[in-house]
Amino acid sequence: GHAFRVSEKLNQNGFDIELMKIPHIPIKNLKNPSFTIFGKIKAMFNKKPYDLVHAWNIPSGIIMKNINAKKKILSIHGMYSEQVDAIHSKSISKLGKLAEKNAIKNADILTTDSKFVQKKYYEKFGLKIEYLPAPLDVEKFINIPKSKLKNQIVFIGRDSSEKGIDILKSIESSINSKVIYCTNTDWVETMKILQQSKLLVVPSRQESLPQVIKEAFYLKVPVIATNVGGISELVEHNQTGILVPSENPEKLKIAINNLLENFELQEILKENAYNFILEYFTWEKFLPKYIEFYKNLLK
Repeated sequence: GHAFRVSEKLNQNGFDIELMKIPHIPIKNLKNPSFTIFGKIKAMFNKKPYDLVHAWNIPSGIIMKNINAKKKILSIHGMYSEQVDAIHSKSISKLGKLAEKNAIKNADILTTDSKFVQKKYYEKFGLKIEYLPAPLDVEKFINIPKSKLKNQIVFIGRDSSEKGIDILKSIESSINSKVIYCTNTDWVETMKILQQSKLLVVPSRQESLPQVIKEAFYLKVPVIATNVGGISELVEHNQTGILVPSENPEKLKIAINNLLENFELQEILKENAYNFILEYFTWEKFLPKYIEFYKNLLK
């Protein structure tokens, strides 16, 4: 998603961008390996030279080695090796760490959208990573129809352990609202559901900087999220949202039910979060920085 949004904006501003489309086998434990293998084969047959190649995850960083470019960029979203540890077996985890090491070696420069990730990689590996946030394209929300609020809260994300969907499901019967799960819904439909919801709940165990929080901020939907990864870079407790500890279903349940009843706090969070997004995370603010970043690499 991040790669697509950046390429779209750069194309609109006169840059010649080519997205590399790679198939994969949609089966757990085969997705990333199949993506990497098919991608490397495709890259080896592509003899076209590029000014820059930008890989947006670790498997793409492996593929990048076989692409002919003057400079190579790798964006890191979250602590990859820790995420692999959390959701895979030890043998797959070892492969994941090796992939991470090799992908980083392939890059001339590293970027991340989270100050948390920037700090962690420096502490863990001594790596210097450039902070390049993922802006919100507010123009895309023009076509999201406004509709009445429903008695529902929403979870938006992958159906996977690191997203904490099981934690929310474990307290669902104790929540004073219907819970909607958007795990495989197209973006427009997801935003319609988000706009209709009283709250967005982000119960993650691990995160970088969730784009869905920015989307909720712009749509003026209050956010309750766990204090993990870079989430606190967006959610300031009782100012732009509510923070709760990770892996604590009881505190999450209390926070949800309390905020559902506290209309005054809901309004404060909505306005603060909306103003925060407009001030710090729109393309109007960041497009010049992306253009400068790419141009500087070719000097």
